Order: sequence, then C-alpha cells, then structure tokens
Amino acid sequence: MSYDLQAWVGRTETRHDVIGAERCVAMQAALDNSEGPLADGDALPPLWHWLYFWDIALRSGLGRDGHPALGEFLPPVGPARRMWAGSRVSFPGVLRLGQPATRVSTIESVTEKTGRSGRLVFVTVRHEIAGGEGIAIVDEHDIVYREDTGKGASARPGEPAPDDAQWTEAVEPDSTLLFRYSALTFNGHRIHYDRDYARDVEGYDGLVVHGPLLATLMCGLAGRSWPDRHVSGFEFRGHRPVFDIENFAVCAKPDGADALDIWIANGDGHLAMKGRTIFD
Repeated sequence: MSYDLQAWVGRTETRHDVIGAERCVAMQAALDNSEGPLADGDALPPLWHWLYFWDIALRSGLGRDGHPALGEFLPPVGPARRMWAGSRVSFPGVLRLGQPATRVSTIESVTEKTGRSGRLVFVTVRHEIAGGEGIAIVDEHDIVYREDTGKGASARPGEPAPDDAQWTEAVEPDSTLLFRYSALTFNGHRIHYDRDYARDVEGYDGLVVHGPLLATLMCGLAGRSWPDRHVSGFEFRGHRPVFDIENFAVCAKPDGADALDIWIANGDGHLAMKGRTIFD
C-alpha cells in the first residue's frame, strides 16, 4: 500500500515529562563526569533534553531494527533504514531539573529524493519544549530514511577533518557507553548495541555511536571551551558513522566572537560530524 506522505506534514504530537535529576546524574556517570551530581533546580545542560520525552512503544510494535513502527506520528515510508541526519537547536529559555515540561512536535516537511543508495525520504520535525518559565528549547530534527535494499551500508569517500582545532578531547567509546545512552534515551535501535545486526544486516564495521551522543559531546566541549558564556544555539550534521571499535576526537575552534566551529574526527582522521555552537 502506498501513502501520500505529504498528508503527514502539519501533524502534531504532545508529550509530557518531568525533567528528573536522576536521569541527568545517570548521564553524568555514563560520560564519566566526576563533577558534583546535578540536582533539582539546576539548569538542564544543553542537548540533554534528548534524555526525556521517550517514545514508549510495546515490544510487539517495534520494527526489525528496534524502532517503533511508522505510520502514526511519523510517516509510513516503507522498509527503510533510519538515520539522525542533523539538528538545529535554539535555547530561548531554561529547563530546570525537577520541573514538569511539555514537548509539542510538528512534522514540518517530508521530501522524497533518489540517491546512489536508492530512495531517500527526509523528514523534518520541529519540537518546542516548555517548562515553568515558558518555551525553553526549539529543536528542528532532520531524519533520513534510506531504502532498505538488503545490502550493507556504504560509506561515502572520506573527507579529511580540519587540523586547526584550538581545543581537542579524545574519546574512547565502548559498548557500555552506547548501551547506557540507549537506555537513557529509551532508544531500541539495534545498530547501537546488537553487533551481529549492525554488521551482518546493516553492513556497519561495528556498533554505531549515536548521532545525538556525538552532538552532546560536541556541545559539552563548546561549553567547557568558553565556560563564562551561555550557549544560545547549536546545529550539527552527520557526515559518516563513528564506531565503538575506534577512538575519535571532539574538536573546536573559534568562529568570530560569538561562535565555535565544532567537529568530530574519526579514528582515520575523517570528518564524521560537523557543527556550530552560538553563544550570547
């Protein structure tokens, strides 16, 4: 059965959650952050809103890849492999731990294209998150669905990462980090924890490090690089996957007086993700 995917544009979904401190403390542990634990009343760190507003689906309602089946809020694109392509996030306010919050999600666009791997469907979802002080986060999330042809994933030719970073942090990922982040986000996508599936079905070299986890590490480095500044916006786009079997580097350099260019260099020195952090 074929669907008019444009009929999904404009659909909305509302979720409610409490920005509990316990989940942030668990995230601190997952990132090996030995600073004092976050507590009720503290501001939610940038991009940690991805730990909340879970998509809770019955196990019987999951697809082969571990994602909830499509066709309700997200459009029914058919057999496809899902990737988080990028996001543009602004922070007009503050979410505080311990407070209730509401997320209103709207499908802004659905675009179909044909690429070298077959049919592609791009979906942009706009999330507006409000807490006790009004709208705090606006997150435009780009999802790409690549036609599931049964063949393994094919990476694009590698683009060298920039070599002029002013700040660099080395990261040694492992399956435990990926499992913990999957648990903290209630993300069932098997490419992050099922090595046989990631390698034999989707054709990856190893377990795939989550795109939003990489973005969180990038934004964290930005905040530590300019600790006296407030992050007002962040955007990123994925270029190629990062795997648990390779170390990678999170890198940053100034871009004028109010922004940092941020990127991920994989173990081969190729550009895996590129982003930009804007400060007040």
